[in-house]
Amino acid sequence: MADNAASELLRMVGIVKKFPGTLALDKVDFDLKAGEVHVLLGENGAGKSTLMKILSGAYVKDEGRIYIQGREVELGYPAAGRENGIGIIYQELSQVPQLSATENIFLGREKRIGPFIDWKSMHREARRLLDQIDAGFSEKTPAGRLSVAHKQMAEIAKALSMNARIIVMDEPTSSLTPNEVEALFAIIRKLKAQGVGVIFISHHLDEVKEIGDRATILRDGRLVKTVNVADCGVDDFIELMVGRTLEQKYPKVRAAVGAEILRVEGLSRYGAVSDASFSLRKGEVLGLAGLVGAGRTELCRLIFGADARDAGKIFVDGREIDIRSPEDAIGNGIGFLTENRKEEGLVLHLSITRNISLPILGTLRRGGPFRFIKIIDHKRDNAIAEKYFKTLGIRAPSVRKKSGELSGGNQQKVVFAKWIASQSKILIVDEPTRGIDVGAKVEIYQLINKLVAEGVGILMVSSELPEMLGMSDRILVMCGGRITGELTDPAKFSQEEVMKYATQFARSELAVG
Repeated sequence: MADNAASELLRMVGIVKKFPGTLALDKVDFDLKAGEVHVLLGENGAGKSTLMKILSGAYVKDEGRIYIQGREVELGYPAAGRENGIGIIYQELSQVPQLSATENIFLGREKRIGPFIDWKSMHREARRLLDQIDAGFSEKTPAGRLSVAHKQMAEIAKALSMNARIIVMDEPTSSLTPNEVEALFAIIRKLKAQGVGVIFISHHLDEVKEIGDRATILRDGRLVKTVNVADCGVDDFIELMVGRTLEQKYPKVRAAVGAEILRVEGLSRYGAVSDASFSLRKGEVLGLAGLVGAGRTELCRLIFGADARDAGKIFVDGREIDIRSPEDAIGNGIGFLTENRKEEGLVLHLSITRNISLPILGTLRRGGPFRFIKIIDHKRDNAIAEKYFKTLGIRAPSVRKKSGELSGGNQQKVVFAKWIASQSKILIVDEPTRGIDVGAKVEIYQLINKLVAEGVGILMVSSELPEMLGMSDRILVMCGGRITGELTDPAKFSQEEVMKYATQFARSELAVG
């Protein structure tokens, strides 16, 4: 920690936030010192985002006090955080892809000479800020051409351009490769040396040990404890977060594997997948491992009909079927839980009920007042939603809650409910636990166990090797668009064996922690 770490940048005391029917924060205390990384931990729904939205000015606190460098402030409007030296880098980066890095850094705050934008001064200042964090790209590059890691660097530069002394990073590593994570951590260490305080939100507890100085744990809107990171192990964090020990991180239950339910032969799409052939059986979790860009998601999209294949055949229950669209796949009992639930898995402004019923709307229609009019049977619609709402333990006031207002883990349960309601017998799950906390992950694993016990065949893509090894019955490994290896004995699964096949044609990144 830097020499000036003892100086307090932020203190939040007794923060209370209420929503209708929910006490989101209950007298929470939090503080941040100059030159430190203070990690904010907790399950989805614990109150982390609410606390940070109060800090940003997006939410108004109901009770409590906030001090910035010893001065009490009111942060009750959206610009208040920025005006008080607080920069927040959200998980979903909000940049204009057509504009350059410079334009995004100064968006809405352009430097001017009279009525004209001072491009020379802006480019020079953007370059200085990017050099300050060792960003290896031009300030004139359009944001749409930047990698996720470089977009984050541009957001950090934007915060620094506003003289931010407090920078909040919300799940900054969720879409980064290990090399990019190391580059981000190097930037954070540089910011610490400059006396900047960083609030770091992450579900990756190994990262907490690497980058954090202190950690504050929230549970159900309450402060559990603030600890020195060096004094705690990963298991300690888990117990503090969920209120119980997790004896088994990957609670795999081996189900009775049945007959072949899916077979693909020679599936190909130019530039993405080449000659992929494999089978999936009832009651089996078939893992699909590989490095970033190996073709795993592309293969899944071909099976689901989201992308057109150039060659290959697909068989369900031994019968060849012609899948040209997701509708064809759904009609043949195939569901697809995509890796990006917010953009592809859910309609965020619709209720839990409406999201669950999306794949089965055709079965919910009944005759209207005229023969040519069909209307939704809302009584059945709500009954189905209520059934899975209770069965899957979705935490929300009711099925009328908008999906966009749920925590990540509960959103993922809604997506599972959607495909269970459609009676999918083949379920493709792409990164099923990405962006959700450790407690919700265990619930997702238990749900997968339940589905395979009922005879569902699951094709699972995961970039987390421990998850892949812990939850799969067999593992296929891809590299360069091809299936390069198969692991068939769970007792002998190893990270080294997966990596051997995953690097057969190329070198890239795979999470092994």
